[in-house]
Amino acid sequence: MDFEYTLKRSNRKTVAIQIHDGMVEVRAPHHTPIEAIERFIHSKTDWIDQKLSYSIEHTQRRKCFELHYGDHLLYRGELYPIVAKDGDLVGFDDGFYIPPDLSSPEIKEAVIQIYKLLAKRDITARVRVFADLLNLRPSTVRINSAKTRWGSCSAKGHINFSWLLIMAQDDVIDYIVLHELTHLVEMNHSADFWEQVRVHMPDYEERKDKLKVLQQRLNDEDW
Repeated sequence: MDFEYTLKRSNRKTVAIQIHDGMVEVRAPHHTPIEAIERFIHSKTDWIDQKLSYSIEHTQRRKCFELHYGDHLLYRGELYPIVAKDGDLVGFDDGFYIPPDLSSPEIKEAVIQIYKLLAKRDITARVRVFADLLNLRPSTVRINSAKTRWGSCSAKGHINFSWLLIMAQDDVIDYIVLHELTHLVEMNHSADFWEQVRVHMPDYEERKDKLKVLQQRLNDEDW
């Protein structure tokens, strides 16, 4: 093997391999002999090499991610430039307007601030539209900074959306809004849940595919 790995033992029943941030982690039951673990790893060498190569490349791209004036960013599925504007305010008007002479990390911070404002305004507006359509009333609607979930709904009716969703196309945003509102009726992903989604959005699967494309892009960007 041309790679190192860390071994974590627990009460799990099987051996498993996880690769993230260019590192290989092996998880195994407490009682599994090291020889058996090594044999299992050896049997997965080709798969590990492939995934490890991708993970290292992906991690490097994220580390190199920077924002500069003139770069174009997604907002509701369209690209808009980052533009320097005199003063201390940030905002959006056919572009992300931010103060001049900011460093790359400061540009990123300013852009995220704009994204959050846009997400709160636009996504909340779409929630109102679909809530009226479905005759549903969430307890609260919040915008958060979740990176692994586009949205969530609690048993108490609190709905959350990641501000990253505002980068998606409008039809994709509507899909996530409908998805979370439907959880007010079905707190699971049962056949009944998906049928209710389909009734109001027959092409929801196509919208899910678009969301996957956005996720692939964001995987290489360090937000």
